[in-house]
Amino acid sequence: MGEDVKAYKTYAEQVDILAGRGMDVGDEEDAIATLRRVNYYRLSGYWYPFRKLVNSTRSDQFYDGTRFSDVVALYDFDARLRSVTFAALMPVELAIRALVGHELGRIDPCAHQEVSKLGPTARQGNHYSKWLERYDDELAKSREEFVEHHEQKYGGRLPVWAATEILDWGSLTYLFGFAPRRAQDAIADVFGLTAPQLTSWLKALNLVRNTCAHHGRLFNRVHTISPKLPKLGRHPDLDAVSTDWSRTFGQLTLIQFLSDRLETGPNKLLPAVLRSFPAVQFVPKSHVGMPDGWQSSSALWA
Repeated sequence: MGEDVKAYKTYAEQVDILAGRGMDVGDEEDAIATLRRVNYYRLSGYWYPFRKLVNSTRSDQFYDGTRFSDVVALYDFDARLRSVTFAALMPVELAIRALVGHELGRIDPCAHQEVSKLGPTARQGNHYSKWLERYDDELAKSREEFVEHHEQKYGGRLPVWAATEILDWGSLTYLFGFAPRRAQDAIADVFGLTAPQLTSWLKALNLVRNTCAHHGRLFNRVHTISPKLPKLGRHPDLDAVSTDWSRTFGQLTLIQFLSDRLETGPNKLLPAVLRSFPAVQFVPKSHVGMPDGWQSSSALWA
């Protein structure tokens, strides 16, 4: 792709580059209209699997039969997947907020601001002090009515069950990690997990959520955090899922599992969008991590 960035290219020139590398661009005006809607370099992540593999290296040339319409189909699938994943994470996130606020509130209404009320992790290094600075910044910037109410009535010192409502997922995950082990265990037990397992799941899903929020690519992605899984036999529906847990399907399975254990209702959104994976030459559904028979393998995906 080096020669592509040497100079500005018009949409028509970008289409010519793709055609010159062996891609069937179809109707040129339609292709130009797509490039006006979706940046060339954003789309490049979706045509990457179509580039010929030569001596374990991707060349700039496309496999014979590569079509621009197939690249766009993958992009549109990924856009749907991001949207649905974000929506599926919402009730899980809200529940984690409630659980963390409830369990820390049982210890002290302002446990999040009293390091002596938290676990040993909060007293190691400077992670807690950085977290507290970030929390104070979020509190100062918040325009929530309940924050204003506490400012007027209690000097802005929020109880932890209210404070969790202004935290983003990353800060919430840190607060869970700062909690005393008994509080962590009580929260993790709701899902039938251990505290270290739930910690790893929250960290993994924080990255997934950020990917969705920033319009990143879920398709063909290898995630940097793999979840710690329970021992075999603890959760048969989880055991039945055979996948690479660093792939997107594995991460989505975590969402299905947490939703199920929270009894938020059957999560049919993710199975529906995964069923819409386009039939595209050179790019099987395994690029998302979906195994053969994924829908019938586990009750989590039925």
